[in-house]
Amino acid sequence: MNKLHQYKFTVLIVLFAYSTGIAQKKDENIGTEVVNVVKPYSASISDAFKVKETPVTEDEESLKKEEIKYTIFSFPVASTFTPAKGKAAGVDKPKKEKLFSNYATLGFGNYGRVIGELFVTEQLSKSDYVGGMLRHHSSQGGIDGLVLDDKFYNTSLDLTYGSQMRDFNWNADIGYQHQVYNWYGINQDFFQQNETFYNQIDPSHTYHNFYLAGKIGFEDSFFKKAEVKFNRFWDDFGSAENRFFVKPSFAIDVMDTQVNTNVIVDYVSGSFERDYFNLGGIKYGFTNFGLNPSIKLNSDDWSFDVGLSLFYSADLENSNSKFFIYPNITASYKLVGDLMIFYAGADGNLQQNTFRDFTNENPFLAPSLSIAPTSKQFDIFAGLKGKLAGNISYNIRGSYVNENDRALFTAFPLPNPTDPNLIENAEPYQFGNAFGVIYDDVKTISFFGEVKADLSKNISAGINGTFRSLSAKDLAEVWNVPSITLGANVEANITDKWFAGMNLFFVGERFDLVTAPDLLNDPNFYTFNKVTLDSYLDMNANVGYKYNERLTLFLKGNNLFNQAYERWMNFPAQQIQVVLGANYKFDF
Repeated sequence: MNKLHQYKFTVLIVLFAYSTGIAQKKDENIGTEVVNVVKPYSASISDAFKVKETPVTEDEESLKKEEIKYTIFSFPVASTFTPAKGKAAGVDKPKKEKLFSNYATLGFGNYGRVIGELFVTEQLSKSDYVGGMLRHHSSQGGIDGLVLDDKFYNTSLDLTYGSQMRDFNWNADIGYQHQVYNWYGINQDFFQQNETFYNQIDPSHTYHNFYLAGKIGFEDSFFKKAEVKFNRFWDDFGSAENRFFVKPSFAIDVMDTQVNTNVIVDYVSGSFERDYFNLGGIKYGFTNFGLNPSIKLNSDDWSFDVGLSLFYSADLENSNSKFFIYPNITASYKLVGDLMIFYAGADGNLQQNTFRDFTNENPFLAPSLSIAPTSKQFDIFAGLKGKLAGNISYNIRGSYVNENDRALFTAFPLPNPTDPNLIENAEPYQFGNAFGVIYDDVKTISFFGEVKADLSKNISAGINGTFRSLSAKDLAEVWNVPSITLGANVEANITDKWFAGMNLFFVGERFDLVTAPDLLNDPNFYTFNKVTLDSYLDMNANVGYKYNERLTLFLKGNNLFNQAYERWMNFPAQQIQVVLGANYKFDF
């Protein structure tokens, strides 16, 4: 026992002896005493004393940590386990649809409707190919309430031959189109004639179009590409038109910036056998020479396309010429990546108007028109586009357009119905049942919005709308141009075999001008009245069934709301139209 332990033991013995000596004896009487309580006991709790420091232990032995040593004994263990080889999980791959180079489509419907398409292509070698497309769409007519024939035919044949080389490519095209339409939109309330009168009018007219075209492109050359086209258009009333268009494109590096330049030569000339009053023929001819240089500048979020267009226009019949300068500037900025992109710009152009282009827009034109180019001085626009989500895109745009000599369609004047020689003297398009072209300076403020969405893997949809505010310089209205157009579409793959689609569109009110002799006062004088064409809503739908990889059956319906609306004044549309047909794909 060490000294410290001996000392502690001695102190304990002394304290025990002292306490024993002062303890009372068992028989000793300590007596009684009275205790007066002045106030009741009230307990209180005071703060406990806390040790604020870690106590220091002087016992060095207790602080020592015993060292523990581990010994690992390793020895081999016999095992007969053999793991199975892993296999990749199987993935169900959709069956790859076989692609065919050729197809044929044929369908029949009410109103004596026939539609057909035949597309054929053949790879002649690794670089050369040949192809062709035959299209046909016709109807025997039958619109209720008409007194003139309303059938139509539209047949076209296009052939191409081309070559895809490593350094350049080229193709040559040739085509022909034959169209037959009828000026059936006659105002029966105005003429108030019997069936014999109308049977003497043959409203049929025919259009023919023939073209030759070619394109060539180069990969590593300042001469990038060129396109050329010759077009011959004529009808069965002695009208004829020739157009020649050539557009080579170049790219030259200037101070580390590529300058792109388009050179344009656009020539058109034509003639009409007679004017509306049968006083003589009409001839026209214009040659437009254009130069369009531009550069592109890109940064991380900005993109600029800066250019201008210079045009020299020569009026060949009137020995007149004009010079035009137009801006071609666009810029875009990614505000929030691809989610929101702001874009703006100013654009302009000299548009060559032709008899051919007018008939594509309105096939009921009279063969006695005034043809002249339209100068779009500027189109100032700004908008936002982007993606609301990975499968939803949008585009909103506002613009202000200023056009000089914009072409507008309006109804031809009505003849004097009391003229006894009307049938003998009038052409079949001179009964107020055809349209002419007039020109005026037009300013347009428009707003456009569009949303497209892939709702799922098999369903896509879209909606769009355009709202316009139109004003003309001299005319009372901007004839036959709607202020509102709306559209919506849905496409769906219902199953592997079934698919369907729907297209809905709305066209707002339009205005046309009725020019008629003043029968109440003097038929030699004419009155002018504005007519409002009602807005209309149209829906087209289709459903199809894939019988196999080659054969598909389809059913199409047009104008399903069954409205006899007028796209052009006095020209009602066919009501519900149904077509049943099939499409067959094949290879040689």
